[in-house]
Amino acid sequence: MKSQSLAATLLLLLIFNTNISAQVQRSDAFREKYQLKEVVVMSRHNIRSPLSSGADYQRVTPHSWFAWSSPGSQLSLRGGVLETEMGQFFRKWVVDAGLLPDNHRPEGEDVFFYANSRQRTFSTAKYFSAGFLPFANVVINHKYDEDKMDPVFTPKFTKMNNAYRQQIVSELQTMNGGPQAWMASVQPTLTLMEQILDMDQSPAAQNDTVHFTYSDTQFVLEKGDEPRLRGGYKLANSVADALVLQCYESESMAAFGHELTPEQWRAICGVKEVYDGLLFTSHSAAVNLAYPLISLIREELQREERKFTFLCGHDSNLASIGAALRLVFPETTQAFELHTPIGSKLVFEKWSDGSEEFVAVNLVYQTVSQQHGRLLLNLDTPPMVKSVNIDGLTANSDGLYLLSDLDAWMAAAMSEYEAIVDETSAISSPATPSSSRAPLTIYNLNGQQLSEQPAGVSIVGGVKTFRTINH
Repeated sequence: MKSQSLAATLLLLLIFNTNISAQVQRSDAFREKYQLKEVVVMSRHNIRSPLSSGADYQRVTPHSWFAWSSPGSQLSLRGGVLETEMGQFFRKWVVDAGLLPDNHRPEGEDVFFYANSRQRTFSTAKYFSAGFLPFANVVINHKYDEDKMDPVFTPKFTKMNNAYRQQIVSELQTMNGGPQAWMASVQPTLTLMEQILDMDQSPAAQNDTVHFTYSDTQFVLEKGDEPRLRGGYKLANSVADALVLQCYESESMAAFGHELTPEQWRAICGVKEVYDGLLFTSHSAAVNLAYPLISLIREELQREERKFTFLCGHDSNLASIGAALRLVFPETTQAFELHTPIGSKLVFEKWSDGSEEFVAVNLVYQTVSQQHGRLLLNLDTPPMVKSVNIDGLTANSDGLYLLSDLDAWMAAAMSEYEAIVDETSAISSPATPSSSRAPLTIYNLNGQQLSEQPAGVSIVGGVKTFRTINH
């Protein structure tokens, strides 16, 4: 296993051909000109076990999956170790930059940690804090009991009307050639996954399917809920997620006896990125989904007393913030995910030249070799750091945006949300009697609204119903 891992690490370095020593350290000339005043980190949680308890991803293969080190959806032991290492790197960086002293103990409100109340997000923040401030017992602020979703981190629609819903659907039809074309682009990878899993010998083959499909995909966009996809592609997404997590956890580039290349793992990640992209990266949807977090980040960047803020949520949060603010995420290297690797951090650095304040935006993440090897991170062996551009704003010659420009940019995105006219919700809570529920508004891949749910058994809000076709 270890020899396979070492070989995979060397292969990654050769294939991606990227200098792993790329780092966040600034030049002496830059440091003479600017002083680091504050850092706001929006983090994706680190490695977890699959979200499903087993029914979805386990039934598509006759093989046994990896023995996860945590219950379903929770941060894994490896994820905790990797996040501690990332915290240690950030400690070395902010100390070197003069933002905080080594072994800092927070005073007043200079440090703020806030996480979604899911176990995987809270634990990620806790492990990061242990590496970042080892001499302090940092309080991780969260609002709810364990594994309850905090609305601030829940990418759900809080306003909706029919015209707005149609605007989102229209935008989806322009993204990557439209939903059907975008999903069709990963068909070779879906076939590869079927072969890796020996899907034709699985329990799923005996009951319903031997293939991952996407032609039956439907979009559901309702107030009070996250955007959702229904149909066969949802299963493909769940399985791709589990496969990549197994690769991270097992330190092996093989899956069920199939040795895969980094490009093949990146393609499998692409299945999930199409799924998440359709749900969270249309601009019109994102200004609604990301509104609470954009408001919070904007507020944090204006707090004079704050030195360091750590927010921990999900990949959907990074995706929707990026789409709402028109951030241009760099294409990653030495990673499986194309834009927001697991455990990655969207970092806002606030700098001052003594007269004006500026912001740099970076994406920071651990490479696959660092994840597999659990390599210690420091200023000489940093994680990958890539600049994030803002489409519509102009950076100066040092790659910094005026804080006032970014603040106005965030305010404009928030105004887009505030301008949405809210109408009566078309969806009720699961506790609402089925007789009083309004029908869901559903769209097919071509952006056409479906007049009713298809015939057969449907489960809506936890209630099973059976519909027949009216002749």
